[in-house]
Amino acid sequence: MCTKIGRPMIQDLALYQSNATVGSLEAYIYRVNQIPMLSLDEEIDFAERYRDQNDLAAARSLVMAHLRFVVRVASGYSGYGLNQADLIQEGNIGLMKAVRRFDPSVGVRLVSFAVHWIKAEIHEFIIRNWRIVKVATTKAQRKLFFKLRNAKKRLGWFSKQEIADVADALNVSAVEVERMEARLNANDVGFDAPDDADADNSNAVAPVYYLEDHRANPALQLELLDNAEQGRDGLHLALQQLDERSQEIIQARWLSDGKATLKTLADKYQVSQERIRQLEKNAMLKLRAALQEVNIYAIQT
Repeated sequence: MCTKIGRPMIQDLALYQSNATVGSLEAYIYRVNQIPMLSLDEEIDFAERYRDQNDLAAARSLVMAHLRFVVRVASGYSGYGLNQADLIQEGNIGLMKAVRRFDPSVGVRLVSFAVHWIKAEIHEFIIRNWRIVKVATTKAQRKLFFKLRNAKKRLGWFSKQEIADVADALNVSAVEVERMEARLNANDVGFDAPDDADADNSNAVAPVYYLEDHRANPALQLELLDNAEQGRDGLHLALQQLDERSQEIIQARWLSDGKATLKTLADKYQVSQERIRQLEKNAMLKLRAALQEVNIYAIQT
């Protein structure tokens, strides 16, 4: 079985890109276009050597010879506002996955087989990074996302008939098409206002201007503080109704920073661990009942 093409080859590709001119995507593209393409016989030979002998040098030759194809595929996704070098890098990962799974005996050229894996990695990268909030999560939504965006480049906003036609062509509901269209036309909004925004601008639409932070509510803060203090007082009163040993067990098992084990308490009181468990259970029942009495009394007063 062939081993995975993993981190060493990824690092090899990264080094190859950096050896072009630092920070120059054009230099990288120029370099990959200078790599000779493989003939059919060479491709089959390299693929069989990797498949049968786990020859990583042969796998590297297959990858390097097809880097220019990844650049070509990635260029088709330049309209998404994402860094072209990142798209190419994701496509290279898809290419390596394709090489790992390629079977030359099927009679298909690697370039035809790899296009699916290259596009899949690029699609996944776009879905993750195109918006702060994911626009597609299911396989059907992802297909709709790319199909719909390509169609909208030509048509703009859809009419009802166009929505129905797209829904029928992609085998989805018209509601799904309308929802995806709304997502495609939505823009990310920063929580804070832009740096150059006027603080007194009544037309400001940044969420910081209209979303309320309930944590800063003085009444709520006072209520939470009173509830916490009442809870501590009620627990203190309820504990006082337990016998000394039960108090110590509850304190050691539940109220201390380091929770004591049943064995530790069993050794301390010279009883079995099962007896400690029973005492703890009985103490918790008494404590719960005492807390209910304390709360009822507090409500009545």
